[in-house]
Amino acid sequence: MKQPFERVVVAHGPTVLRVCRAVLGAADAEDAWSETFLSALRAYPDLPADANVEAWLVTIAHRKSIDVVRRAARQAVPVADVPDRPAAHDGRDLDLWAAVAALPEKQRHVVAYHHLGGLPYDDVAALLGGTAAAARRAGADGIATLRTTYPDIDGGRR
Repeated sequence: MKQPFERVVVAHGPTVLRVCRAVLGAADAEDAWSETFLSALRAYPDLPADANVEAWLVTIAHRKSIDVVRRAARQAVPVADVPDRPAAHDGRDLDLWAAVAALPEKQRHVVAYHHLGGLPYDDVAALLGGTAAAARRAGADGIATLRTTYPDIDGGRR
C-alpha cells in the first residue's frame, strides 16, 4: 500500500531540494522543488505501489530543473544596479554550493543525483545517458575536484 502523499513530501522533500539546488543554485531551486511536487501529486495515484519513490521524484526534479534552466536561457534578467558584493550570508554554506555549481555539467549532475539524491549509479546513468561506469567516473572526478576547491568537504581532513 502506498503511503499518503503528504508523507512522501516530508520524507523526500529535503533530498529533492538538495538535487534542485545542486543543479540550479539556491535562487531557482525552490521553484523547481514546488514544480516537482505539483507534477508528482498529479501522477502519484498512477504510480505502482512497489515503485522507488525517491528515484521517481529525483527524475521529476531533474526534468523540472532542466525546464528552469531552459526558461532562464530564454529570458533576459534586467537589473538596475550590479551589486559590488554578494548578498549577506544566510547560514547556508554558499561556498560549497558555488563549488558544486562550478563543476562541469555532467559531474555536477552526477554529484547531485548520486551523492545528494542517493540514486545508484545505474539510475544516474539512465537519467543522464551513458553507462553506470561513466557516471561513477564523473562522480569520482566531481568529488575529487570538490576536495581541492572546497577544503571543508571532508570536514577538514585530507
